[in-house]
Amino acid sequence: MNSERRFPETVSGPFEQPPVRFTDREGRDIEIRPYDGSEAEYEALAEMYVEFDPADRAQGIPPGRESRVRTWLDGILADDCYNLIAWDGDTAAGHSTLVPDGDDDYELAIFVLQDYQEAGIGTHLIESLLGYGHSEGINCVWLTVERWNHAAVSLYEKVGFETTGAESFELEMAIRLAEDD
Repeated sequence: MNSERRFPETVSGPFEQPPVRFTDREGRDIEIRPYDGSEAEYEALAEMYVEFDPADRAQGIPPGRESRVRTWLDGILADDCYNLIAWDGDTAAGHSTLVPDGDDDYELAIFVLQDYQEAGIGTHLIESLLGYGHSEGINCVWLTVERWNHAAVSLYEKVGFETTGAESFELEMAIRLAEDD
């Protein structure tokens, strides 16, 4: 574990593991499932990120140009990362990922297309990703969020993340999924 990063002592969860199906607040049938590595799913994710509203980009991600989106996706869809996609039929409505940071820690990132925000998809994506991560032996997860993004901070706190650090414009938040081995 990164000795400089702090994690809560209390274990959070349990969280539901994917696949997860639910009806969002807009009445859409959403399915959350792990990324399968297929070209079709890769292209659907690339399309989602190309359509992503620039106003919703934070800390430089997702990138703005399609070529940069694809390079970025190649990194976060690697074999050592865990990825879930929220599907509305064949449309990728949201994506969450756990990216390794050191031996035991994983960084969480989540993105929901603007047309799908505030419908409960983000909560399901995070909870499903944490359940998926726990089932794969991940104990500690962290993220950074811009401190003025109150909706995101509230969502993370609702799920069980705690603020563990602060810089001038961002908060570091963390959650413990299991006791360290």
